[in-house]
Amino acid sequence: MDFNFTEEQQMLRDSIGKYLEKNYDFDTRQKLVRSEAPWSQEAWQQFADFGLLALPFSEEQGGLGGSISDCVAFAELFGKHLVIEPYTSAVMLSAPALAASANPVAQDWFAKVIGGEAVVAFAFEEGHSTPSPAHVAMPAVADGADYALSGEKRLVVAGAEAHALVVAARSQDRAPALFLVEAGAAGLQPRAYRTIDGRSAADIRFDQVKAIALDLPAKALDDIIARAVIVQCAEAVGAMGALCTITAEYAMTRKQFGVPIATFQAVAHRLADMKIAYSKARASLLYTTALAQGGAATPRDIAILKAQTGKLGRAIGEAAIQTHGGVGTTDELNVSHYHKRLIACDAMFGDHAYHFRKIGEG
Repeated sequence: MDFNFTEEQQMLRDSIGKYLEKNYDFDTRQKLVRSEAPWSQEAWQQFADFGLLALPFSEEQGGLGGSISDCVAFAELFGKHLVIEPYTSAVMLSAPALAASANPVAQDWFAKVIGGEAVVAFAFEEGHSTPSPAHVAMPAVADGADYALSGEKRLVVAGAEAHALVVAARSQDRAPALFLVEAGAAGLQPRAYRTIDGRSAADIRFDQVKAIALDLPAKALDDIIARAVIVQCAEAVGAMGALCTITAEYAMTRKQFGVPIATFQAVAHRLADMKIAYSKARASLLYTTALAQGGAATPRDIAILKAQTGKLGRAIGEAAIQTHGGVGTTDELNVSHYHKRLIACDAMFGDHAYHFRKIGEG
């Protein structure tokens, strides 16, 4: 297997990296998080102009025919810059469900998403840990040609601002399925807030909300989540790499007793452990991406990747804070924000403890 990015992927990384370095530095990002805007519309439009919204989809679907490795190539940069735009939710989770549906309404929404005209959020988590489709409990009751949804979804990224929702629920045959709900539908009650890592999210109550069944194949939801988890892990790896660099630079410049703290054996060992953890996480990411690229990734492979990045990411974040001392926990320093992003990435779709248990049971 070739684990190097192609020339085209490297060019894409360079273009996006230059844009983010210039327009998405930490101070700019913090001003955005503290504002009333859920994310940067300018950045979202730029992502559309780069082709990122259409990249993961085939040319027959109206996309650019990109691959999972193309998405991983730039997702690392999203993690490095702590991007808060809802790329994974809208493009890696909702859009594939819309694209796979034969329903004309879903196809119209799909075209709007990849064209940058609309954001469709993915409503999956139900607040009692929903790591996989098997844990989805919200009922979908047939109501004529459509369905009615009742219950609550938690931590819906972009849920309050989205133009529509793709909702995971259980149909009458008890199989988990996906449904389309348009924003403003009767009975829809979102409560917006910021997540610990700065993203806009919402808890949403559904009270007999009218929904359209997307009628996807049984395994489609698992496959969609698996690809999204790979991209989410790429963001986490990007954040890990940034923390390693920031912490090493700090240790070389911060002095105690007249010498850089990086010369202290305990600190030097901690920096080495961080580097090893990052290398292990990135190796797992690239290996799993290569498997997925070739259609050979299994649920066990995805679980291993999720478990490794979750555990190693938390270890790197904690080591970075310990090296920086008390200032590492403050809101003014980017270290704490990287740690929060890693915690958030670990929690979504099952934390590392859940996936390690899943591996053991397999």
